[in-house]
This record gives sequence, structure tokens and C-alpha cells, in this order.
Amino acid sequence: HRLQIGSSLSLSLSLSAVGDLLLLCGVIVLLQGVCGCPEKCRCHSSSHSVDCSQQGLAEIPSDLPPQTLTLHLQDNQIQQLPAFAFRSVPQLTTLNLCNNSLSNLAPGAFQGLHHLKVLNLTQNSLHSLESRLFHSLPQLRELDLSSNNITHLPTSLGKVWENLTVFAVQQNQLQQLDRALLESMPSVRLLFLKDNLWKCNCHLLSLKLWLEKFIYKGGITDSVICASPDTWKGKELLKIPHELYQPCPFPSLDVGSLRGQQLGSAHQPVPKPPESHSTGERDHPECELKPKPRPANLRHAVATVIITGVVCGIVCLMMLAAAIYGCTYAAVTAQYHGGRLAQTNEPVKMEGKELYDSSPA
Repeated sequence: HRLQIGSSLSLSLSLSAVGDLLLLCGVIVLLQGVCGCPEKCRCHSSSHSVDCSQQGLAEIPSDLPPQTLTLHLQDNQIQQLPAFAFRSVPQLTTLNLCNNSLSNLAPGAFQGLHHLKVLNLTQNSLHSLESRLFHSLPQLRELDLSSNNITHLPTSLGKVWENLTVFAVQQNQLQQLDRALLESMPSVRLLFLKDNLWKCNCHLLSLKLWLEKFIYKGGITDSVICASPDTWKGKELLKIPHELYQPCPFPSLDVGSLRGQQLGSAHQPVPKPPESHSTGERDHPECELKPKPRPANLRHAVATVIITGVVCGIVCLMMLAAAIYGCTYAAVTAQYHGGRLAQTNEPVKMEGKELYDSSPA
């Protein structure tokens, strides 16, 4: 009986020890998951920042601390960002991906980063961006896309970036920038656009008008230097007069196809515009700027007439004043000389009268 009691006690003690050991292992694993740091990174618990820069990383570390606020991934070899690439750090506010080899960003790459404020994607190999790429970043304030190979940006982001204050796309391959994209950033104050391949034709006129309004309201931007056409190469966009911009031609409507769509007839032939075989060019030439004499303007003409009338009126008044002055001066002079002559003749008359009175009768 005593042996049975001892064996049961030892068994219960061993089971308790095993349970405690399992609990301790679970706590250790949990602590590692919460407070652990990736192998090639340096974690700073006081600032909740993780520095994984210059480590030759090819992908985002998967074991990032969830309380991370600042993540440095610059100077690595990351080539793409998959969807939900940062799901382990939902509190992230600053993300630096500068100087990597990024060429492909999945539409949901930044999904879940609702608190992100600063995003640095400079010095990568990006060629284009999708409008829905930044839909999950409502708090974004600074977006830097400089030094990439971006050839075009979306015409619209689909939603308004109310908090974005800094937008940089300098040193890319942009030729045009849609005004609607800029109008979706009502709070932007710093705009960097230099060192692109800006094509200063009629399509860039809307950008010029927007920039003038932006600067008038206190915004800060750098210079937009034209790269083409040759007429304006090296010229600053804001210094080209409005009058030299030709209006963009409207796309021609195919009357035949439009009528066919209205009638719902799929077999109706669609007439095509005649092609020019002699020149080999399209019927609609590019609306490039061409130097031409300043066109007549009704407002300028009215202003010229008013100014001319004012000048003529002033000249007439001056001539009238001069005539009045001359006449007055002549009258005063004549009156003055007449008085002097009368005074000189009066003594002569008095002497003659005395001589006459003293002579014998």
C-alpha cells in the first residue's frame, strides 16, 4: 500500500513538472514572438524602430516585432513586394525602402498599414504605379518616388489624399502629369518635379495652370524644365506664355460607327478616314508648341485705345494750357508797355501847355 502511494505521488510530481515545463516553453515562445528581433536586424525597443539596412536582404523579414513604428530596409536587394508584405507590423508609421531593386509592387503590398505616414521608395526600378496601390494608406503624409524609371502616373488615385503634404517624383522618365492626380492632394505643400522628360505641348498646359495656382497659394515647387520639343528644350514651363499653347485637338468621332452603335447594327460598314500615303503621317499632327507672333487680343486692343485716348487728352490739355498762358502773358505784357508809354507822354504834354500859357498873347 505504501509502495502504491509513493508511486502515485512520484507520478503526480512528474506530471506537474512536465506541465510546468510546457508552460515555460510556451511563455518563451510567446515572448520571442512579441519581443524577438530578426536575425540580421537591429531592434530598438525604446523607439520601437527596427534597422535592417545594408544586410543584403532579398525579401521582407517575416518575424518583425508587431509594435514596430519605424522600419529601415534601405540599401538591400529586395526586388518585389507581395500582397500583405507588412501584415506583421500594423502600427508602422515610417517605412524606408530606398536603394533596393524594386520593380514590382503588388496592388495590396501596403495593405493593413493604416497608420503609415512616411513612405520612401527612392532609387529603385519602378516603371509605373497602380492607382489602388495606395488605397490602404489614408494617413500618408510624405511620398517620395524619386530616382526611379517611372514613365507615367495614374490619372487619378480613386480617392482623395487629404493628409499628403510632400510629393516627390523628380529624376524619373515622366513626360506628362495629369492635373486630376494633383487635385486629389488638396493639402500638398511641397512638390518636386525636376529632372524628368517633360514634353511641353498642349497636354502640359493644365499642369502649368495648376502650378501657377499652387505657387500663388503658397506652395513650394522646383522648376519644370522642358525636354521636348526642340523649340522649348531647356526652357522652364512656367515661363512659356499661355498664348503660345495651341489647344489640343478633340478626338475625331467616327460618325459611321456611332450611327451603327445607335442602331444596334453590327454589320453596318464603318467608314474610315482617308490615310495620307504620301507623308506617312497621321491625320492629326501632334499639338506641339510653335513660335508665332502674339495673337490679337480684344482686351489688349481696348486697353490700347483707352491709353491712347488718355494720352491724347493730356496732350490737348497741355496745349490748351500753353495757349491760355501765352495769351495771358501777351495781354499782361501789352498792358504793362501801354502804361509805361502813357507815363512817358504825360510830362511832354504838360511842358507844352506851360510854354503855351507863358507865351505873349
